Amino acid sequence: MSVLTRARALVEADRKLTHASPDHAARPKPQPARIIAIANQKGGVGKTTTAINLSTALAAAGHSVLLIDLDPQGNASTGLGLARNARGHGMFAVLAEGYAIADTLRDTMIPGLSILPADPDLAAAEIELVSASHRETRLKEALGAWAGLTSHQFVVIDCPPSLGLLTLNGLMASQDVLVPLQCEFFALEGITQITQTIEAVRKRLNPALSLHGIVLTMYDRRNNLSDLVAEDVRGFFGKKVYETVIPRNIRISEAPSHGKPVLLYDFKSPGSQAYIRLAAELIDRMGLSPGPVA
Repeated sequence: MSVLTRARALVEADRKLTHASPDHAARPKPQPARIIAIANQKGGVGKTTTAINLSTALAAAGHSVLLIDLDPQGNASTGLGLARNARGHGMFAVLAEGYAIADTLRDTMIPGLSILPADPDLAAAEIELVSASHRETRLKEALGAWAGLTSHQFVVIDCPPSLGLLTLNGLMASQDVLVPLQCEFFALEGITQITQTIEAVRKRLNPALSLHGIVLTMYDRRNNLSDLVAEDVRGFFGKKVYETVIPRNIRISEAPSHGKPVLLYDFKSPGSQAYIRLAAELIDRMGLSPGPVA
């Protein structure tokens, strides 16, 4: 049994532990993809790692997923084995030059998961977009014109660790925001800022946007501070905080250097198992059915 087949089986098994099996007798009509921005203005909280591995786990569960690398650092692209010199046209071409999404997608090693990479010019996008018309809705318009939006179940956007025009494009294009939060004190100071930004964008620009949830990352059970941070966040945000917690795990850190998600690098590691559970919990929270059988 392949790693991804086992991952899918585990995702579905995890869902069935606490939920009744869905009724497959009547398939709903195809709906546009759920667009999820992975955002936090603070760097080093596991944002890109979550984008890569959550997308992989969702694809392993049978869903068709597009991962958009909106971060000029391009780490999501690198983490899926896409060398910087092999990316061709990517996000900059879509945002600044009007390229169609269909012409910039790249396949990945994971069946059902494609990526719109961060091309080397994306670092200049903030400057290029300052004087452009519809500068904050370029990504939303490109997704709206993409026929694949109705054949995919998820679009996951890896936003940069800032609150500039690129992140604003990601929030304007999305319905849901998933915020990774590192289990350390300084990360608590940043959570208020990102939630205020989400609310401001919702009120003024994108009424469909909402804070879908908060994922605690880099949890270290040997450190009392991790427990204190988790307790504080759960006390304030309640059910918005996912039950699944991503542990601090060396295999998660090693996987990007091999150009692989941790599910492919070490399927049995605690990090892999946590992201499988996270995907199962997300599918349940969104009230979605499992992906079609391959």
